[in-house]
Amino acid sequence: MVSETKPQQSEESSKQKAADSKKRPFDLPRCMLAELVGTFALTFVASGGAVIATVTHGAVSDAARFVAPGLLIMAMTYAFGNLSGAHFNPVVTLAFAVRGDFRWSRVPLYWLAQFIGAILAALLLLAFFGLVKHLGAPEPHYGILTSLVFEMVLTFFLITVILATATNHSLVGPTAALAVGGTIALAGLFAGPISGAAMNPALSLGPYIVSGQLSNAWIYVVGPVVGGLVAVGIAWLLHGGTTQDEVETAEGK
Repeated sequence: MVSETKPQQSEESSKQKAADSKKRPFDLPRCMLAELVGTFALTFVASGGAVIATVTHGAVSDAARFVAPGLLIMAMTYAFGNLSGAHFNPVVTLAFAVRGDFRWSRVPLYWLAQFIGAILAALLLLAFFGLVKHLGAPEPHYGILTSLVFEMVLTFFLITVILATATNHSLVGPTAALAVGGTIALAGLFAGPISGAAMNPALSLGPYIVSGQLSNAWIYVVGPVVGGLVAVGIAWLLHGGTTQDEVETAEGK
């Protein structure tokens, strides 16, 4: 019995290793494609809301514009969370890397996929509607300093929720998508009229780059990055070092 079992186990182990070795080369391309598609969808919905509201003379309400990205993130997190971790935001990727949840070697590739997705969405909006509303790029409606601080604070809220749900992933589970999507919708509903509540450099820079209007783009890079890094520091004070739950959430396992 023992002699029969060992060869069988060895054969199964060899088959599993062979299967893993076949899958491994395709992991990163799949992750990048998931990030590209997810960020494309987010930018198309968030920026498209502003563009379509303009061309239809208000048929898309402000509330709908700000709730839609939150609903989109919920859906895409369920769709792609197990593949790439459903970052869809360069600051989320950065925060996970700084926390030690995500490999630094993957950060530039995730950023590349996210920015390509956002630019493709902006190009599609340009093809449909022309240069309307700067292709939905967020704008500092209430002054540059106020908008900058709002983007910092809003991104701090968002990254805090993402890291907290990742830390407690074994308890929160699939409902993490509801918490993150709800935070995005909430931020948009009360702060959208101030800064646009972008909280995402890819989402912001995609339309800015394609429209050629870059004068205020720095606000939507500096604000989210600073807010995200502060959130990482607070997460360390609240939760300590990283956990296996966080690593698995960040890498999409």
